[in-house]
Amino acid sequence: MNPKRIVSIVSVGILVAATVFGVVVYTKAFTPNTKFNENEVFVYVPTNSTYEDVKKIMSPYVENMDKFAFVAEKRGYNANVNPGKFLLTKGMSSFSIVSSLRHNVPVKLAFNNQESLSKLVQRLSSQIEPDSLTLTKVFTDSVFMAENGFNKDNILAMFIPNTYEFYWNVSPTKVRDKLAKEYRRFWNEERQAKAKALNLTPVQVSTLAAIVHEETAKADERPRVAGVYLNRLKKEMPLQADPTVIYAIKEKSGNFDQVIKRVYFNDLKIGSPYNTYIHTGLPPGPIAMPDISAIDAVLNAEKHNYVYFCASVDRFGYHEFAETYEQHQVIAKKYAEWVAQQGYQR
Repeated sequence: MNPKRIVSIVSVGILVAATVFGVVVYTKAFTPNTKFNENEVFVYVPTNSTYEDVKKIMSPYVENMDKFAFVAEKRGYNANVNPGKFLLTKGMSSFSIVSSLRHNVPVKLAFNNQESLSKLVQRLSSQIEPDSLTLTKVFTDSVFMAENGFNKDNILAMFIPNTYEFYWNVSPTKVRDKLAKEYRRFWNEERQAKAKALNLTPVQVSTLAAIVHEETAKADERPRVAGVYLNRLKKEMPLQADPTVIYAIKEKSGNFDQVIKRVYFNDLKIGSPYNTYIHTGLPPGPIAMPDISAIDAVLNAEKHNYVYFCASVDRFGYHEFAETYEQHQVIAKKYAEWVAQQGYQR
């Protein structure tokens, strides 16, 4: 056979083989390889996961695992697994899937209005990898609390309700340290000066703000409510705040999930440092997580002579205020009659 013909045949064979190989590679790497119906889904790869773990995690979302494995191994992903939260979109190719598994998506960690540290860590652990027990441990570390001026009763004051950006697989210590840093940033010189003018520490402001927050959901009324409690503190009167009694009941029972719409006379006698009917001054710490508007309401409290207030039956959600006990009795009687008509139980 003519040598040139042999060369031509071999060349054609190589070209055909290369073409076939190229088609195979293209099919494995660049054609759609997902099997979920949503436009996008997130997958979570826990810390210390192996490549075999990842394949199990990906199996509900990938149509052909052999194609995925081919690309993952060719691109060295099998030897370099990354933990985190990853975005997959419908119709992704194996090449794009592997690329996505190398781009950890940040989590918008949000929380507010938590009644206790246990509820807070439950909320946090539902959004990031660290579990509630681990988070509780780092938040209540004795050295950390001492260095930052907190204790187990008032640590809730450290958490400023907001939205924070973390990676899903963030370490619990990094979460704690960032939230502590945000607390220090929030309590800038201006806010600290206002707290000092009230003869309160930042933690005490948050403790009072938690009561204000629980008393009224109306942000425009909070400065007036805060003014009432500040007047009572100055006069060394008991705060007599129903939300502190409700908190005391929940704390004593250990059940923070119960809903208490009505406080009875006997409840006011409950033995608890949080019961502001039998103890003067502020409770040991926040009875809930106050939002920023409640904190600023205390720092910018309305100046007036009111020392009493009661829920209004004419303006739902608001309160009626009084300077004397006699005035307050008239308002309170009207409210008690209205409550009786509603038939509220515990």
